[in-house]
Amino acid sequence: MAELHDEHWEPSFDGPTRSARKGGRYRTYCPDELAERPLSIDTALSFRAQEVEAGVRRLATSPRSRCLEGLARFLLRSEALASSRIEGLQVSAQQVALAELAQTDQTVTRGFTGNAALVANNIHTLKQATTALAAAPRLDIPGIDALHHALLPDEKHQGLRTVQNWIDGNDWSPVGADFVPPSPELVEPLMRDLAGYLNGGAHAPLVQAALAHAQFETIHPYTDGNGRVGRALIHTVLVRRGLTPAAVLPISLVLLTHSRAYLDGLNAYRYLGTPTSAAAKAGVSAWLATFLEAAAAATTQAGKFTDAIEDLTRNWQRRLAEYRSGQGVRSQPRANSASAKLLVALPEIPVLTTRTAERALGVSFPAARTALEEFAEAGILKRKQVDRGTTGYLANEVFDLLTFAERELASTQWDTRKVKPGRVVPARPQG
Repeated sequence: MAELHDEHWEPSFDGPTRSARKGGRYRTYCPDELAERPLSIDTALSFRAQEVEAGVRRLATSPRSRCLEGLARFLLRSEALASSRIEGLQVSAQQVALAELAQTDQTVTRGFTGNAALVANNIHTLKQATTALAAAPRLDIPGIDALHHALLPDEKHQGLRTVQNWIDGNDWSPVGADFVPPSPELVEPLMRDLAGYLNGGAHAPLVQAALAHAQFETIHPYTDGNGRVGRALIHTVLVRRGLTPAAVLPISLVLLTHSRAYLDGLNAYRYLGTPTSAAAKAGVSAWLATFLEAAAAATTQAGKFTDAIEDLTRNWQRRLAEYRSGQGVRSQPRANSASAKLLVALPEIPVLTTRTAERALGVSFPAARTALEEFAEAGILKRKQVDRGTTGYLANEVFDLLTFAERELASTQWDTRKVKPGRVVPARPQG
């Protein structure tokens, strides 16, 4: 039975103010375990869950979903920036992409800052950790701990917490805090239960992701980084259940944008009493409704991005055809040529050198160079010197679309012309 436990905080002499040094009464919340908790969803909510899931599946399995990998990787930099505590969130997508390129082509040494290199390293680490967790035969506490470590490598308190934490209030005591998670001794058994739930399939993927996220945030098992790990677990569930082949759905960013609704939903999830009570059903349903609408909005916004990429690709095809015709060769490159492959790959890999294009496209070095130069002459790619003797080729229009997507995902109306972004985002592209 979910309940509040009365606790007492001892006075401390360390606080900076008199109120911070005071002790007093506070209450921790202990949720029901999740793995075998009964769940009752009304018909309308069940229908909505199926409807949203069908939309996600259509997007994830469509031929155009390939370009979403680039969007997903770019949006990961929000987590990477937070996990590395980098000052200054204006590290551009282009700089991060160049830093990523340097990881696979040792000749690339210019065009990005040290911060961009750190972000690229963290994106790589986070992606590896998330992929490893999603691919694991079974999820367990050490696997989730590894994800936490990847997200917060500099956190001095690794592993499950052994102290009390709390949300909001002051930094010195849980007295007066908005929410106080379970006592430290309850964290490990609750996490074992959560891991057991994550290994099952009793509920639909979106429902499982929603409940696992809410339960994790309620347990708050780490001293820091719970939000980041909890958001990563959403994508872990969706990949493990086969709903999305990779972390392509920006649900977590939608929840961050609508933070008030998100917090209200989590508070509703934290019912008191038995899991079969009317209060439990109403609270869990309210949270599921919030999460499902976030998933629906994320699907719509990701779909808009793929539409924009398709439009851009058609524009590239037109420009390439005009250039080739002007050179006296057939307007369309032959199938399986380096140029044909490059048109397909660019949205996912918008910055290349001849060496990385050779590997990515599976063509010879001369063929890769010829294709890149052809695209540069056609105005599709921009040349950038990335080292002495090494030229980088950038699809800047892809970076512009990625920036627009991130800015719109930070607007509560998904339109920055109506409502400005509610958090720090890259500057609007010029031109």
